[in-house]
Amino acid sequence: MIVVGGEALIDLVPAGGGGALPALQPVRGGGPYNTAVALGRLGAPVAFASRVSTDAFGASLMAGLGAAGVDTSLVQRGTEPTTLAVADVSPDGSAGFRFYAEGTADRLFRAPDTLPAELRALAVGTCSLVLEPGATAYETLLERVAADGLFTLLDPNVRPGLIADADAYRARFRSWLPHVALLKLSVEDAEWLAGGRPWAEALPEWLEAGPRAAVLTRGGEGLTAVTAAGLRRYDVPAPPVDVVDTIGAGDTVNAALLHWFDTHGALAPGAPAALDDAGWHAALGHAARAAAITCSRAGAEPPYAAELAEPPEPAG
Repeated sequence: MIVVGGEALIDLVPAGGGGALPALQPVRGGGPYNTAVALGRLGAPVAFASRVSTDAFGASLMAGLGAAGVDTSLVQRGTEPTTLAVADVSPDGSAGFRFYAEGTADRLFRAPDTLPAELRALAVGTCSLVLEPGATAYETLLERVAADGLFTLLDPNVRPGLIADADAYRARFRSWLPHVALLKLSVEDAEWLAGGRPWAEALPEWLEAGPRAAVLTRGGEGLTAVTAAGLRRYDVPAPPVDVVDTIGAGDTVNAALLHWFDTHGALAPGAPAALDDAGWHAALGHAARAAAITCSRAGAEPPYAAELAEPPEPAG
């Protein structure tokens, strides 16, 4: 089983219309939530670890998990409100967010005393690693799973507006790296975390600290993987798609990578270092196709397994 830990929230997405106050459509979201739903839709055994409100938004979030086949036995419930994220979608489909998270349920997560016996991997990231006291609980969970010799994926999914002390957060990010098997970043995340240095200069240092590989999302240019061993680089292009918005695209990449590793018997801490050229191109291609489908839809609506059939082998 893959456990995804982190926030579940409601994105308020522009729903069209003019005027100074455009209509906002509430949609289920949160990077870890999207990753868990995407894994469930792809057919992977997945559980979600979070704290979800008992309000109407929280009920909808739980319904979304159930519809995707996500195990909710690690979900804690609370009467605190659901976090809201107001999306600002640019003409090119990219989205920024402003968060309303004071006193909300997801930041009060407590690390569970026990984890599923069948646990094989953990994915964490986004706001849940910023907002205390939950951030320390997720950090503890990451360290515990890594100490048990299991696969871990970290997607910082940096939200600068939530980070009060950038230098302190960058130092904390580096402290997580010894416990990470696969680091997933957008190029924008990498630039911000590098703190003014070129991300390509900082990446080898991050990989030396622990991750066996890093995968970077490059928007319309596709995906890049860089391995710690030999700093081998692999690139795949983004499939052509009419982009509606990019909400949930990076989260879908997380899920598709974990799904590919799981279905190819490679969900182990050392697996990223052991993949050959063909393996990396297949894993990245799988993730790129999944993310493209998500980008073709409004909001975070990742694909189902049937929509992500492998392309036919070339003739000859």
